[in-house]
Amino acid sequence: MTSYHCPVDGTRSAITALTWCCPVCRGPWDLDFTPARGVAANALAGRADSLWRYKEFLPLDTSAISLGEGRTPLVPLTDTVSAKLDFLMPTLSFKDRGAVMLGELARRLGPDRVVADSSGNAGTSFAAYCARAGLPCTVYVPEGTSAKKTEQIRAHGARLVTVPGGREATARAARAAADEPGVFYASHVFNPYFLHGTKTYAYELWEDLGGRLPEALAVPVGNGTLLLGVALAVAELDALGLITARPRLIAVQAEAVSPLAAAFRAGADDLLPVGADDLLRGGAGDRPRGGAGGAGGLLPDGRTVPGSGGGAGAGGVRGAGGNAAGGAGGVEPATLAEGIAIPRPPRARQILAAVRESGGTFLTVPEDGIREAQRDLAARGLFVETTGVACWAAVRAGGDAVRGEVVVPLCGSGLKTGMAASA
Repeated sequence: MTSYHCPVDGTRSAITALTWCCPVCRGPWDLDFTPARGVAANALAGRADSLWRYKEFLPLDTSAISLGEGRTPLVPLTDTVSAKLDFLMPTLSFKDRGAVMLGELARRLGPDRVVADSSGNAGTSFAAYCARAGLPCTVYVPEGTSAKKTEQIRAHGARLVTVPGGREATARAARAAADEPGVFYASHVFNPYFLHGTKTYAYELWEDLGGRLPEALAVPVGNGTLLLGVALAVAELDALGLITARPRLIAVQAEAVSPLAAAFRAGADDLLPVGADDLLRGGAGDRPRGGAGGAGGLLPDGRTVPGSGGGAGAGGVRGAGGNAAGGAGGVEPATLAEGIAIPRPPRARQILAAVRESGGTFLTVPEDGIREAQRDLAARGLFVETTGVACWAAVRAGGDAVRGEVVVPLCGSGLKTGMAASA
């Protein structure tokens, strides 16, 4: 039977246990799952035009609450760059890919209620699928979340809890509620079923491109749920012999909140200690220098930095270029890309490893670049929210990292945030 396992210490748990994290290290779960063999891209014709057409590759092969999510269009932006329009999902963001998987799991388990935390889009998605499943749902969001997103959450009948402070405070509040009996924590970070939903993004590209993937995939990264889903799909397709080449993963963060880019630049395996980047100013897209880092207040080159080591829930770090990116020990700076403003992502080690193993890199984008990219896409007929344009902002800036054929996701509709105001 499929079960959860902890990638850090090997602890296991039954799916039915409602245990939302590893009880030993309190880290996220991975899933014991191996997709079926014998399915080629040309064997999918005539199947349902949704992500459920890839049922042999999914831990749940059907859903009673599907809204037809998936199979979004791929359109060219330039001769070498295409965009996958994931804002054309039922709730107007890519989060539906993972939320339908977690919502279906919750429906089968029948908890007393569902709890989720979100900067907006995941919350709207969970609210919609819980409504479809007839499950009571509470969504925790940080103060300052876009009004249209909170309106959508309420419209689907979910209880909305606004938490003072930033994204880290919101996650802590939701996790406290998740520890109560009978609660299913629909965490798009801690529950791996979500990643097995977002991986369908890459399966769709594989099918649409005739059984191959592009040379590079640019992915916005906050908690890394799309990037890790993509990495999971690439590994599966490779293991099944269904691709002959793996794409580079280009991880994109906002300069204002770029803890992963800072760790990547430093050659660290995990998030840097508090204040580490004060000693490591420079381009976030630099290739890693190698060596372990982040633990025990040490940089990869052996220099000591005051403060605690990396890991979920630790204090804040500064992002690339010297912008503060605080968590429990710092103040979260504002960025237009609210959906990826995550100071301490719990799966940081997995994200950094996935990018390095792909031969990829991290890029960061300034606020003006986000504004310009949103206006540029709107002029092309594509109305995308500010977080959703981050990859286009990075790719259109050019550089060796974005050479060759590249696909960018347009993750959320502009109806959720409107156009960014001028600086």
